[in-house]
Order: sequence, then C-alpha cells, then structure tokens
Amino acid sequence: MNLKSSIHFYLSVLSAIIFMSACGGAKNENKETPYVKKENRVTLVESQFKNAKVGLTTLSSKNIPTVLKLHGKIDVPPQNMVSISVPLGGYLRSTALLPGMHVSKGQLIATMEDQQYIQMQQDYLTAMNQLDLLRKEYERQKELNQSKAVSDKVYQQAESAYRGQQVMVNAYREKLKLININPGTLRAASISRSIPVFSPIDGYVSTVKANVGKYVSPSDVLFELVNPADIHLNLTVYEKDIESLYIGQQVWAFTNNDTSKKHACEIILIGKDLSSERSMEVHCHFKNYDKLLLPGMYMNAEIELNSTVANVLPDDAVVRYEGKYYVFVEKGLYAYEMMEVSVGKISQGYVEVFSPEISAADKIVSAGAYTLLMSLKNKSDE
Repeated sequence: MNLKSSIHFYLSVLSAIIFMSACGGAKNENKETPYVKKENRVTLVESQFKNAKVGLTTLSSKNIPTVLKLHGKIDVPPQNMVSISVPLGGYLRSTALLPGMHVSKGQLIATMEDQQYIQMQQDYLTAMNQLDLLRKEYERQKELNQSKAVSDKVYQQAESAYRGQQVMVNAYREKLKLININPGTLRAASISRSIPVFSPIDGYVSTVKANVGKYVSPSDVLFELVNPADIHLNLTVYEKDIESLYIGQQVWAFTNNDTSKKHACEIILIGKDLSSERSMEVHCHFKNYDKLLLPGMYMNAEIELNSTVANVLPDDAVVRYEGKYYVFVEKGLYAYEMMEVSVGKISQGYVEVFSPEISAADKIVSAGAYTLLMSLKNKSDE
C-alpha cells in the first residue's frame, strides 16, 4: 500500500469513529437526566416530577389567632376532696378500691376490724339494760315521794342516777353511729367485730393509702376521694397577658404524655393578687371531666386570643434547614427555586410567612417540598 492509499484508509477509519461517537452522543441525549441542581435551584424531568408528587399552591389570606401558651396543674376545692378515715382506728380487713375507680355515695368501700368495736357494742347494750332498771327505780321513787313515803333526797338520787345513765347511753349511741353501727337494731346476738366504711360522695378514688391487714389510727387517711363536679385547672398567667383573658374564655388543656388529646375548659375565675414573680392564678373548669385527670397533675394549656389577617401557606410548604425556613417557588416547567422566608403564627395547619420576594401570583410547592430540599442537601454534601 502506497503512502496516498494509507492516508486515505486512516482518514476513513477516523471518520467512522467520529460518526459512531456522534450517534452515541445523540442517543444519550434522548435519555432522562437526573436532578439538575444549580445553587438553590432544582430542575426535574417529567418522570421525576411524577415520582416526587409535587403539588403547588399560592399565598392566601386567613385569620390567624394569637395563641397564648400556659402551664398549670389540676386542682380541687377543699369541699370536693374527701379524706376517708376511721374515727376509732382499727385494722383494714378488706377493700377493693384502686386509684381511678368510680364510687357511688353510700357504696361499701372497706371493712374494718378491731376488738374495741366489740367492747363498744357491749358497753352500749349493758348501759341500755342499766338505763331500764334506773328508769323503773326513778318512777317508783317518784310515786313514793308524791305520797310522802320517801324523802325528797332519795327521790332526787334516783332521778340523778337515771338522768346520768341517759347521758351515757346517748354518748354510746353516737359513738356507734360514728363507726356505722345502727344502735336501734343492735342486739346481743348481732354484736360484730367488724364495721363497714361507706363512701360519702359520688366520685373517683384519688389515692389508696392503706393495705389489707394494716392498723390505722383515727388520724390516718385510708383513701382520698374526688368529686369531679368542680375539679378545675389552675393556670399561671404573667402580668403582661392578664388583660387578654376574660371569664368564660375557651381554653384547651393537654398533658405532656398525650399532646393530641385536648380537654376543653372555660375560665371561671381570674385572680386579683400578683405573686413575687409577677404572675397570677387563673382557674378553669373542665367541660367534660376525664377520670384519668387527677389532682396535682401538671398540664399545658392554649388560649386563642385576637385574630389577625395574614399571608399563609400550608404547613407542608415550609421546610426548615440549618435553622432557617424556606419555600420552593416554581420558576419554569419542573424548575423550582428555594427561597428563604420568615415565619410567624401557626394555626390549624397553616403558617404565616413573610418574604418581599414572593407575590400572590407565585406558585409555591405544597407537596414534595422536602424531596426537593433533600436533593439540594445531598448535592451540597457531595
């Protein structure tokens, strides 16, 4: 092969290679490219747009209330908290009470046992028999005195003994009533070593402080019962917020354990005295009492104050990254720009936003915003 033929051959091969490369490049151009990321912009192809399930919204004007957040605890007026004790003490023989249980007025809640109950019943019946003898003697001496058969002194002694025995019998009778024994039905054959304990109110068991077999003195508390009719929430409100509150105002309370379960309350009393911390007590009544809410339990509360018209977006449209807030604004077909915004009040799934660069005509990503954020974040990490 001569020189001319060799040059012609190599030129042919080189042309073929260039042509094949060009065809391959054209073929690759037809394939969808992944996310195109440039600074704070993201551009998607159609399939990526569908997978991201991007939804759009615009700024809207809504009434957003100011929410006052408070803390407090459940309280019960003294007349609605009942401590159960036994006036004469004794051993706790039986009880089925547990904290949170409902009890009805007059319900048997415990049985006590002690030998002193036996002695008291014996003393009462003995005193009753003695009273009957003294009464008959008094009546006999009275008749004799009227006929001058006995002196006034003898008659007066009989009357004094009878009246004294009456006092003793009445004292025993009241003591028996204290331990729930009916003296009117007590007989020698019905003497018992145990006494019943009844609930004086309709309510719930707050605390059980004694176990079966334990000896309790008259000053010991067996149980604490709560009448939920007037259980209320005692909130601490600082001086600057007092003027925003009024009687009858709606309050929503919830515990730290279950923030989603909110209890409706109403302000019934606003204190008049400021504490050394410049705070005041505000009392709220539960509209529907939950037996799981016990006195002394700490709660959080929210009160909606005056409403203002604000530019808002749905919660999902605002994303947070490195301590700042952003939204994605549509800048073309499947193209979005991340723009920083300031946020204000949050209420009922909407966020108040501030940005001089965003207008009411701008289309803002409401669904899929975090997908776009992750693409930019991953780009910055590369």
